[in-house]
Amino acid sequence: MRNLRNVQRYILQNPGDAILTASAWDVASESVLCAYGPTKNDVSINLKRWKAVDTSGERSHELEHIASWDAPCPLPDLECDSILDFHYISESSSSCFVLAGGDIVVVREEPGYGEEKTEIVGSVDAGISAAAWSPDEELLAIATRANTLLYMTKDFENVADISLKSDDLKASYQVSVGWGKSETQFKGKGVKALRDPTIPENVDEGTLNENDNKESTLTWRGDGAYVALNSVEGDFRRVIRVYSRDGILDSVSEPVNGLESALSWRPAGNLLAGIQRTVDQLKVVFFERNGLRHGQFNLRLTPIEMASWGAKISLSWNTDSSVLAVGFTDRVQLWTMGNYHYYLKQEITQLHSAESRNAASTKWHPEKPLRLLFETEAGVQQLEYVMDVSQGSTSPPSDHGLVAVIDGKILKLTPLRYASVPPPMSVHEINLDDPIIDVAMISAQDDPNFLRVAILSPTAVSMFALNPIKTPSSSPTLVSTVATKDILSCDANPDRSPQQIVLLNETTSIILFSSSDEDGIGCLSLLSSGARISEHHLPGPTHTILAAHSRGRSSLCRLTGDGRLLRDAGFLDKNSIFHPYDRPISRFDKATAAIAINWLGNDNQIPSPEDHDPELNQSNAVFFGRSDNGILSANGQRLAKDCTSFIVTTAHLIFTTSQNLLKFVHMAPAQAMEVPSDASETDERCRSIERGAKIVTVMPSIFALVVQMPRGNLETIYPRALVLAGIRKSIEEKKYRKAFLACRNHRVDMNILHDHAPSAFLEDASLFVDQVKKVEHIDLFLSQLREEDVSISMYRETLNGEKIPVSEHADSSILPRTSKVNRICDVFINALQSRIETNLQNVITAHVCKTPPDLEAGLAEVAKLQKNSAEAAERAVEHICFLADVNRLYNDALGMYNLELALLVAQQSQKDPREYLPFLQKLHELSILQRQHEIDDYLKRYPKALAHLHKLGDNDAVKAYSIKHALYTDALQLSRHNEDAYRDILRSYADFLASMAKNREAAYAYEYLENYHAATEAYRLAHLWQEALTCAYLIPERPVELLTSLTAALSDDLLESKNHQAAATIQLEYLGDFISAARILCKGYYFAEATRILSLHDSSDSMPELLDAGLGEGMALMTGFLAECKGQINAQVPRLRELRVKKAEEPLNFFDGDVNGGADIPDNVSLAATDASTTGGSLFTRYTNATGTIGTNATRRTSRNRRREERKRARGKKGSVYEEEYLVNSIRRLIEKVNGACDEVERLVAGLLRRGMRERARAVEQAMLELTSMCKDCVDEVFQVNKTEPVQFNGHREHASDRPSGGDGVLWDNVENSQEHQEPPILRAFQKLQLLGN
Repeated sequence: MRNLRNVQRYILQNPGDAILTASAWDVASESVLCAYGPTKNDVSINLKRWKAVDTSGERSHELEHIASWDAPCPLPDLECDSILDFHYISESSSSCFVLAGGDIVVVREEPGYGEEKTEIVGSVDAGISAAAWSPDEELLAIATRANTLLYMTKDFENVADISLKSDDLKASYQVSVGWGKSETQFKGKGVKALRDPTIPENVDEGTLNENDNKESTLTWRGDGAYVALNSVEGDFRRVIRVYSRDGILDSVSEPVNGLESALSWRPAGNLLAGIQRTVDQLKVVFFERNGLRHGQFNLRLTPIEMASWGAKISLSWNTDSSVLAVGFTDRVQLWTMGNYHYYLKQEITQLHSAESRNAASTKWHPEKPLRLLFETEAGVQQLEYVMDVSQGSTSPPSDHGLVAVIDGKILKLTPLRYASVPPPMSVHEINLDDPIIDVAMISAQDDPNFLRVAILSPTAVSMFALNPIKTPSSSPTLVSTVATKDILSCDANPDRSPQQIVLLNETTSIILFSSSDEDGIGCLSLLSSGARISEHHLPGPTHTILAAHSRGRSSLCRLTGDGRLLRDAGFLDKNSIFHPYDRPISRFDKATAAIAINWLGNDNQIPSPEDHDPELNQSNAVFFGRSDNGILSANGQRLAKDCTSFIVTTAHLIFTTSQNLLKFVHMAPAQAMEVPSDASETDERCRSIERGAKIVTVMPSIFALVVQMPRGNLETIYPRALVLAGIRKSIEEKKYRKAFLACRNHRVDMNILHDHAPSAFLEDASLFVDQVKKVEHIDLFLSQLREEDVSISMYRETLNGEKIPVSEHADSSILPRTSKVNRICDVFINALQSRIETNLQNVITAHVCKTPPDLEAGLAEVAKLQKNSAEAAERAVEHICFLADVNRLYNDALGMYNLELALLVAQQSQKDPREYLPFLQKLHELSILQRQHEIDDYLKRYPKALAHLHKLGDNDAVKAYSIKHALYTDALQLSRHNEDAYRDILRSYADFLASMAKNREAAYAYEYLENYHAATEAYRLAHLWQEALTCAYLIPERPVELLTSLTAALSDDLLESKNHQAAATIQLEYLGDFISAARILCKGYYFAEATRILSLHDSSDSMPELLDAGLGEGMALMTGFLAECKGQINAQVPRLRELRVKKAEEPLNFFDGDVNGGADIPDNVSLAATDASTTGGSLFTRYTNATGTIGTNATRRTSRNRRREERKRARGKKGSVYEEEYLVNSIRRLIEKVNGACDEVERLVAGLLRRGMRERARAVEQAMLELTSMCKDCVDEVFQVNKTEPVQFNGHREHASDRPSGGDGVLWDNVENSQEHQEPPILRAFQKLQLLGN
């Protein structure tokens, strides 16, 4: 779909009577070396260097003389010598000439010591027929007139001498299997069934054309590994021999009748191009390296053209294999291939019509694929082209996707918006008399569907009219034709050549032309009064001209050869008169291949000639350019460095990259443009495309983008960025139907219709219904509602604008704090109330789509409809049964106590009528309250059923029902005004609570009912000893044994739960046993209280026996406890320190579970995904999932693994990965126990001191002080108080979403816990007695 457009043309005419015979590129200095002579009249060769320069905006040529020498021909059968190959070697600044007479001449521009400037470095006595340098300039292949092939090094040493023999024809025996030919196609059983499809009907013998020039041609493959020689074998056949770089014959071509000498090997290496001449056709035929034919195409010449300028032909591929140059005697054609079709893109004619003896030669630039030299005997032209898509407008509503493809004299037109026709086919074809140079398209200002197509050819400018949306599609109609010579004054300056055409409006065309000394533009205006023509000179060479359209005004911009972009190179006034003037606005790379323009805002306007401020409206225009090396820039500011194609719309800059990504950049001032990253999965502005795809055109109106694959086929895609931009724009313009259909067609979540502008959408609910209209479409929208805000989660706005404030999505105070789905459904229900007759189905859908579904409200709408129309009610029930579970609807209908509605719903279900009809009939026969009770009981709505039962006044039934369904609280609430019934139900409730071991609440109920015996037992079981004793003493006629056994049992229970004070109180106050009370207090270290009780009862004689024994027993237990704590600290803190050192030094071994320093530790961190290295996991895979991979045959973690891993973590076995966590938690629990023992130690020390046991008291106090000191010293180390940064693996912390499942999840939690900061426990201070000293 791309055309070749000429962007540079320099012309060098022959100086004087000299005749150009050869030329070569000097890549280092970007100049051309030209060789003049030898000729029949002058045997000298003159070597000159030509360099085209642009100084002060003017074009000039520098022709520098390098050397000259005589080259008489040593062969008598030649009129004069000729240059077969001319090659410039930049490395040595020398030129190498291979002459037909046999001489090899080297011209050195900077000869060294002892070197001559012009030297014959070798000679072939028999003469030379062809020569070619290898692409790496290491070998020179020479075909001699003695049927030999020579290889010479760059130092001109012969390394191979190969004889060309007739036996070479036996080297390859090709067998064609007929792929793609008609012989291999099935045509039925009776048609040539026995014929071998691998044998063609007609076999070429390789006969020569009667006008064959008997010349030879050499051509190298692009990588220099093979060379092909096209020569005549025995005056009867032309043969292509392929030799390796070592001089070994690789293959010989199959016979082809009429094969000529032209040959060129495609640099890509897959094809060799040759020429086949028949009686009425001239074809380019292709060969594979093995010599087999591989396709062809016709050059489309008439027999007259074949005999005239098509008599001699040369072939040459450009360096990237994209263009094939076919040279004739006076012109050269440039052919490209797409989708297996060859297009004639350009035809370049020589300067003068003088006859030439040889075919025109084409020399492609070695580094710039589309720059070439076109040389004939009349002179040389330096030309440069760019691949460009000729497309129509991309601004709605004129974005018809019109694309024009040039194919010789045919222009193929396709409006891709209406017909995605694959090339080389097209919707329209326009046939002209001459090859087409360029084409331009524009939409009419008053009618966007009316298009004008201007076609530029060497002889005329043709204007066609086209209406792409007319059905059936009408062919383009010719409006006018104006001769090019009348526009460009070619009679006065015959070397003027048109390059490009643009349309300023539907009547005015601008033609860019170039000549040997200037560039200029011709303006053609087709007015009602006739054609108006004007011509204007342009200072300096012009690369490209570009039309800018804004608010009904048109202007011209041009890119100069040095990269300066001139704004308003001209404009049209109201009388369609063109006024040229220049204003520089931006600068691009000198090698810019394509440019585009976009105007920002709605108030931009192209300045008129009265506006002299060069900065006027500068910020409203953004100029884009892409250089040959892929640099994309906007107003000179680089945006991307790997761009392969781009296109501009009013809202986006769209471009493709060499990383096979399609990117969208929101239109903004150049300095504010934000290019998206390569995250194609998360950013709507970036998406992956097929390798090598390039943009053809874009149609924002239908959100479509057309790309072309490298092979040539087209693909229409709908990028999310275009679709969402169109949807958002439609929502902002309140075109809800268009936005809805876009969501529906492109599978976009319809929640965006609300989430993009919530407040506006809720206000416009009625407008939405009016626009969408269809009931089914409204149902589709309502059914897809969900709570998620898709404008944030799925379709986040990437435009940094102010259309939708961010706060509208983020600030919950703007909208009520209710469910989004319910809020929208309520709004639609209110909006549809006035349309209930036509949109009842939508109302029901809105009720059902709520969260949770409001099925009763939907059924209520159906119930209303039952009264008016049974048929409509049946349709409504059918719809609601489609939306929700019919069984749930049946239950809800019953719950509404509407038996008719329940019957209607049941009929839509799969229920058996023998089941629900008797049930409904039974309900119908009951009274209202009984019916309601039965329905609620059936629906398991037991509280409501109990309420209906209470209304019937049957207290026994209420009690039985409440006991059956454990509805005691509901029954108590209903019976609160009937004391007898209340107490009866409460008694049952108390028994129920007691059976459920809820003893405290049961005791309260029993006490309320004055059942003190039951209350006493319940309080005892609830360990409420005070309430139990209180109720026991309230039991009438209580037995003494009951109180004795109760107090003894309570005392034992309290002593078991270590509530020594309460147990002592019972012994003292209820049993009167002060000795037992004192003994219990001593067990709890309450020595002071025990002493007080003994003193109170005048039992000082018992103090030594009771107190001393208690103090001794307490001291023994306490010292043992303190010693055990010390031992734990001394064992666990060093072990913890050791683990952390190993963890820091060898984390891999630590997390693999080998913390004891095993000798043979495998390294499981692998870069290759092999089973041997990844089955076990590693530090980063097994516990953090940060990097690395787990083998596909790894065992899946199950819940059993998780439970087993949790048990391992709880045990904290020595040597396991969980040991560190276990030790930290163990020390934390130890400190908590020490804090709890402080009071007991203080009471023990005081008791010992009071009983005169000073040394024992000192020993206990010292042990406690040492323990608290050890705890204080280890807190900072154990709990890492000074740790500021958590341990991180692979330089980052993992997210919670990365947590694995199963056993690995337990390991993950362990690692995460070790990384988190842990608050250390607070160590309680121990109060030391000063009486005991230091």
